[in-house]
Amino acid sequence: MSSSVPVMMHVATASLAVVEAALDAGYDGLMIDLQHGEVGLEDACAMLRAVPRGNSHLFARPSGLEPGPIGRLLDSGARGIVAPTIETAEQAAQLVAAVKYPPLGRRSLGPSRPGLYSGEDYCAAGNAAVAAVVQIETAAGVDAAGEILAVEGVDAVYIGPADLAVSYGLPGRADWADGPVAEGIEKVAAAARGTGVRLGLYCSDPAFAAAHIRSTGLDFVGMGIDLVFMGKQARATVAALDAALEEQS
Repeated sequence: MSSSVPVMMHVATASLAVVEAALDAGYDGLMIDLQHGEVGLEDACAMLRAVPRGNSHLFARPSGLEPGPIGRLLDSGARGIVAPTIETAEQAAQLVAAVKYPPLGRRSLGPSRPGLYSGEDYCAAGNAAVAAVVQIETAAGVDAAGEILAVEGVDAVYIGPADLAVSYGLPGRADWADGPVAEGIEKVAAAARGTGVRLGLYCSDPAFAAAHIRSTGLDFVGMGIDLVFMGKQARATVAALDAALEEQS
């Protein structure tokens, strides 16, 4: 894409065609979502393998911190694991343990995609190539952001504004320009700048995303969900047909 930062689409449908279509449309990368939608572990591994190994913006979001599924996603080519609802430094440490090879973590060495990481020290190369991404999406996570992002091995933080809004008693939506969600985003951004951790944010509106890329210094953006795109276009198509029929009656 022409954006100054990588833009990633959330994929909640178990479909290789959606993966190919999203990248062909110009997205820099993908967020394969095992937490929501219908993507299972086997589906996710196949979808990851459909993307060239050189794509460094290929993330997977499992439903928890279990090292087994995380290891399989990484061995299939995921370049980042996004752990949802991280609220403590201990949870962040669990993520690092599952994502990183020794001595930083406890990821197991085993058969994986050929040539997944290149370098004299395979463990060091793998640790450099793969991102441990904590998702902060609650008020508790915002309050503990400094401690969470200070955990050795945490590479990035991804802010989920809809769940964050719900934790403040607000409607679950993205793109908050003011109020506690906007303040929470700035608190996490400040913690990221203080620790040198990369910062990402989910946005639904391109203009809102552009404003935050400039004002907040985002390093990557999540924008759009395949199921939402399909529903929005389907509703628009049906509405357009109804309008055309009314005009012609």
